[in-house]
Amino acid sequence: QVQLVESGGGLVQAGGSLRLSCAASGGVFGTFIMGWFRQAPGKEREFVAGITRNGGTTIYDDFVKGRFTISRDNAKNTVYLQMSGLKLEDTAAYYCAAVNNPLWLSSMWQQKTSYDYWGQGTQVTVSS
Repeated sequence: QVQLVESGGGLVQAGGSLRLSCAASGGVFGTFIMGWFRQAPGKEREFVAGITRNGGTTIYDDFVKGRFTISRDNAKNTVYLQMSGLKLEDTAAYYCAAVNNPLWLSSMWQQKTSYDYWGQGTQVTVSS
């Protein structure tokens, strides 16, 4: 069974930076497409960023493009989300997700139902 555990969340001032980590176990990490989602209270869970198996391709939601960077270290079974220039609107619980799908389509990145495994989430709170 695949397990994902996020860490690195916390309280940060607007304009600051934070790096989230998602550690995977129970599977061959290098075979998984990985994504980051976030969810604020009362809002839908939304796609933030995604990365292919070898890290060769990344995709971002327009709102975070230029501020957030997704990366992975397959030797450490870990995917990261480096966040900078944080805004109040970035406040949310952040979740990592994984899927092994040999027939991946570009339209699948943003869909929650595309992913088979989810972490428990880590809270990011941005203060003014």
